[in-house]
Amino acid sequence: MRLTVVASSSHGNCYLLEAGNEALLLECGVKIQQIKQALGFDFSRVCGCLVSHEHKDHAKAARDVMMAGVDLFCSSSTAQVLNLEGHRLNILQPMAQATIGSFTVLPFPTEHDAAEPLGFLIQHPAEGKLIFLTDSYYSKYKFTDPSYIMIECNYCLDILQQNVADGLVPEALKNRILQSHFSLEHVKQFLQANVTTATRKIILMHLSDDNSDAALMQREVQELTGIDTVVADAGLVVELVLFPF
Repeated sequence: MRLTVVASSSHGNCYLLEAGNEALLLECGVKIQQIKQALGFDFSRVCGCLVSHEHKDHAKAARDVMMAGVDLFCSSSTAQVLNLEGHRLNILQPMAQATIGSFTVLPFPTEHDAAEPLGFLIQHPAEGKLIFLTDSYYSKYKFTDPSYIMIECNYCLDILQQNVADGLVPEALKNRILQSHFSLEHVKQFLQANVTTATRKIILMHLSDDNSDAALMQREVQELTGIDTVVADAGLVVELVLFPF
């Protein structure tokens, strides 16, 4: 598989997962023109678009993606908040598998200040299993032998606290961040519970512009897990190789 990072920040999130001649969009939180450019203006190989929740940095182009002829998959509450309807809309039930092209997707509940947010366990018969977990401060689930892990690593607690002390981050915003986004510390706890010898790559995504340290996060996660770790900067292309040796 190949992962292309179209955007990954509080301003917008969109990722393109390709396997064989198919492509799966993960989030559409940017303008449709940016998505078109990432696809070379060819939607014909896109088998679907997964949307985790209704916030605009994840769902800005939801309606435009559907108008481009792409099936969109999200929870019922997310669709209601976004006022989506039509034959291109597909409602996901938490913990119920869905088939999207050659991909099998298991949506699972996440912890975020949204209507019905979801994470996704994405499986491909030839390419392995990928966890996609964003905008959540906690996950109660343990996954069996994930090949790849894409996880939000939004902030470092000490940087956030210092920004509050310096008057750069309001106390109310700090409290929202703590109850809706993954810290580096919580990411490390999640990885300790879920990384196995089957895990080939970790991708850290959705870093805060002001409350994160990308180099520190990448280094600490890789040192902890021993797994090749990258930060999802816009434009990054990652080859997800199941058998690298």
